[in-house]
Amino acid sequence: MSRSNIVTLGLLQSTASPDPDANLARTLDLAEEAAGRGAQIICTQELFRSQYFCQSEDHKNFNLAETIPGPTTEAFGRLAKKRRVAVVASIFEKRAAGVYHNTAAVIDADGTLLGIYRKMHIPDDPLYYEKFYFTPGDLGFKAWQTRHGKIGVLVCWDQWYPEAARLTALQGAQILFYPTAIGWHPSEKKKHGVVQHDSWETIQRSHAIANGCYVAAPNRVGREKIAGVGGAGIEFWGQSFVAGASGEVIARASAGKEEILIVPVDLGQVERTRTHWPFLRDRRIDAYGNLTKRLVD
Repeated sequence: MSRSNIVTLGLLQSTASPDPDANLARTLDLAEEAAGRGAQIICTQELFRSQYFCQSEDHKNFNLAETIPGPTTEAFGRLAKKRRVAVVASIFEKRAAGVYHNTAAVIDADGTLLGIYRKMHIPDDPLYYEKFYFTPGDLGFKAWQTRHGKIGVLVCWDQWYPEAARLTALQGAQILFYPTAIGWHPSEKKKHGVVQHDSWETIQRSHAIANGCYVAAPNRVGREKIAGVGGAGIEFWGQSFVAGASGEVIARASAGKEEILIVPVDLGQVERTRTHWPFLRDRRIDAYGNLTKRLVD
């Protein structure tokens, strides 16, 4: 196996406190540790700088947002340049007054901000009131050539949409990163927990298979109860994982503790898999026009 094809991923799975500055400092420390353990592309969990505030609709939470460029991209830019690592950092973006996005910044190994991806699919469910906070993305699906490989980035709820994975892979992405904040309503865990988690992992593994690429999903972990919000909060299920180009789980983090998942992947496997399972070759692009419709009569 050619060493030039081996790239090491670092997924940061952690808890979050009510202090954004402490969360940023701590995540930077985790990224430093990941780099020290050989990671070349590091990805944070979704909205790592705060607790998952979307458990309620509260205007004061807009104060958590920041601009891009801003404090988080500047801090990770310095780290990326120092450690020669590419970074995917999830940010609550303030674009303008009244226009906010759930955004991932892609920073190359020289500290350059390559670009951003704005979450396209915005959920609205009990304790996941994201439509109150986030304007749907308007940049489309994108891939970036970093020093260590060509990557695409999607965010959490985007995980469930094969169209998003496909359109990103068609731009040459060898790895799809999915910064994530997903967990159980504690009262539902016993009845639905196993099925919910299995569905989440299975759909993402299917993206790896269908597109012949790696999938990397860092998730947060731990119970989060927001001050002033009633109920039992959300128990984030962790279990960050990396799937190979044939959908196999290469590595999976624990369900109950913080963890840095360090995973070497062979980017040469992407070309080999796409050659042996030529799904991209055999697509009937002449027959897919109805995909742009909500329903087909």
